[in-house]
Amino acid sequence: MAPYFETVKSFADVPVIAEGIDTKAFLDASDGLIQMFELFGPGVFGFIQSDLRSNIAGVRSRYEATHVSSGTLEELVRNEGKEASKHATPCLVRLTRGLALIYHALQNMQTDASVELHVCFKRSYDKVLRHHHSFVIRSLVSVAIRSVPRRSDFYKCLAQGGSVEKLDLELARWLVGLNAIVNRIRGFLADGGYGRV
Repeated sequence: MAPYFETVKSFADVPVIAEGIDTKAFLDASDGLIQMFELFGPGVFGFIQSDLRSNIAGVRSRYEATHVSSGTLEELVRNEGKEASKHATPCLVRLTRGLALIYHALQNMQTDASVELHVCFKRSYDKVLRHHHSFVIRSLVSVAIRSVPRRSDFYKCLAQGGSVEKLDLELARWLVGLNAIVNRIRGFLADGGYGRV
């Protein structure tokens, strides 16, 4: 059986067209990310998983209720913006923050091979999310970040017996796709006044 990272829907494969980011493919890639973290066992990335999971559910709920007019994330947000009650848009804002956190942590891990993963996540948290959280939440996140696996264990678990070099190449491709999507969503939300990532 092929390692998980070779079979999961990659953010690099999410279609981005003039109208926007394909909603279904984006949700599938986001689900794949959650499942990837589950490879490490319960609780290891729990602080990330629960937040991502609830925000994916919020976006998915809107997509399933209005899939005809929500083919892209941008259409989903624009159409919800016409309504009094907005749930999917704040979920997309928080989901994008979480994806940005993961992007920066894993990008840092690839760029600086000498740094342990918890340091990469700490740097990423400080850059992306820290200013959105209270002192109490920051303290809890600080403790949770210490539970991430060692860098070598992270690679070993993701490679699942496959080539670490191949994993590294696929991870780089995945990160390029994730970064492009995060930046596009961030720009769209800010330009339209829908929220700040």
